[in-house]
Amino acid sequence: MKGAYPVLLSPAKEGGYDVYVPDWEINTQGSDLPEAIYMARDAIGAVGCYRQDEKRPFPEASEVQAIHKSHSSIVSLVDVDFDAYRRKYDSRTVRKNLTIPSWLNEMAEKQGINFSQALQQSLKDQLGVQDIL
Repeated sequence: MKGAYPVLLSPAKEGGYDVYVPDWEINTQGSDLPEAIYMARDAIGAVGCYRQDEKRPFPEASEVQAIHKSHSSIVSLVDVDFDAYRRKYDSRTVRKNLTIPSWLNEMAEKQGINFSQALQQSLKDQLGVQDIL
C-alpha cells in the first residue's frame, strides 16, 4: 500500500527543520531539508505499520492547499510505501513447524544445510521478493 501526505517543514531556531505531519499528528525533525523529509517518511511508515497491526484505518491525505503555513515554512508531499517499509524494518521472526521426508532431512543435515535459511530463500523466490536491506 502506498500513500502521499503533506508535511509542514519549518526552520528550527537551533538549525535544521521541525516537521509536522498534520494528517497523522506526527512531529519529527531533521538537521537539514533532506533529513527532515526522510524523517517524515520514516515516522509515517512506522505509525502506519502500527495502525495496520492494530487494524486501524489510515487518515485521508489532506490537500496541500489546505495546510496553513507561515512565510518561512515549506509544505511538501512525502510518499510512503508501507509494504516496503514493513519489509525493511520488521525484523520479527516467527516459528513454523514443517514436515519433510526423513531421507530428505538426513541428506540436508549431512550437507550442513540451514533449514531456516533454505526455507526463507525458497519462499522469497516463489513470492518474487528480495531483501530490502
